[in-house]
Amino acid sequence: MLKLALDRVSDDWQQRYSHPLAAVETFVDPDKFQGTVYKAGGWVELGMTRGCGRVGRDYYVRHNKPKRLFVRELRRNARRGLQAEHLKPAWASVEEKVPPRCTQKAKEIRSLTEHFKTIPDFRSRIQSFPVWSLVTLVALAYLCEAPRGPKDLAKFARDMSRGQRRALGIRRNRKREIPAPSRSTFIRLLNAVDARAVEAAILAFQEQVRGPVPKGEMVALDGKAAKRSGGEMLLNAVSVPSLYYLGSEPVPVDKTNEIPVARAMFERLDLVGRLVGLDALHTQMETACRIVQGGGADYMLTVKGNQKGLRRTLRTRFTATPAAFSPSTHDPDVCLDRRDESQPAGTSADSHAGGNP
Repeated sequence: MLKLALDRVSDDWQQRYSHPLAAVETFVDPDKFQGTVYKAGGWVELGMTRGCGRVGRDYYVRHNKPKRLFVRELRRNARRGLQAEHLKPAWASVEEKVPPRCTQKAKEIRSLTEHFKTIPDFRSRIQSFPVWSLVTLVALAYLCEAPRGPKDLAKFARDMSRGQRRALGIRRNRKREIPAPSRSTFIRLLNAVDARAVEAAILAFQEQVRGPVPKGEMVALDGKAAKRSGGEMLLNAVSVPSLYYLGSEPVPVDKTNEIPVARAMFERLDLVGRLVGLDALHTQMETACRIVQGGGADYMLTVKGNQKGLRRTLRTRFTATPAAFSPSTHDPDVCLDRRDESQPAGTSADSHAGGNP
């Protein structure tokens, strides 16, 4: 009966779960059985377990009843195939479907929570899930490359072990259990948490891990749409080439664009003596003035085809003698068509760098 079951289990698994099996395992309680049938069937005993029972996919709780572990390959060289750097196509699909899980140990999680305890709680009474615990959960999901929508975060939290949730600082409920936050809990967090306080905590954590932001690097600002956000944009500032995170600012949907948001970010970024790079949308006189006069920085802006006057001036000056154009020139012959400067980006680009608009 055991042989007949082994002969068909891989095919049955393929039909039900769309992938075959490479090997099977079984546990034998030494207080009750000897595993004789498995030995006769060619199973290999690997030794005793540690006396733990599975809780979730990858986590175990000790029950102090060790068992004997037997395994059997269902196909030749199955162990070699499972140890390969790249799994065979039939098996690789299984790995792709497995959601990322938290791999940090309890000590590492407790250390991470310390960085977010400065974030104020937006709720009026003590909750089972402190704000800093929830923000740490989001950070862990990011580190594990897991999806970070409210539903995904709730599943990520459920898959964590009790020890990991305890390290997060989650309080026990009335049943003395350490619960996992629900989807609605994460929705409230993402809507109400103090974004500036979260950003400050991230910057402090980054400085502790990587050190201070390198001096003199370029500051690049660029807007990106968050996945599954309904088109909401986030303007991010990073230091190039080290890719230090410098800050973020949401771009309100249907109310404005990146231009005023970027100008507001200049006021809270350290731009002195640095080069600021933005795309063609920001190639405007007021933006350049704020970078130079307000931030004490230089700029590198893209000029596209719809800014005809500015583009014509740049081409004229760059094709003339080297002394004819200076980024900080006050030459009255430099004619900028102000009507074109405030227009949005178009097609085909030149670039312009300067320390005086």
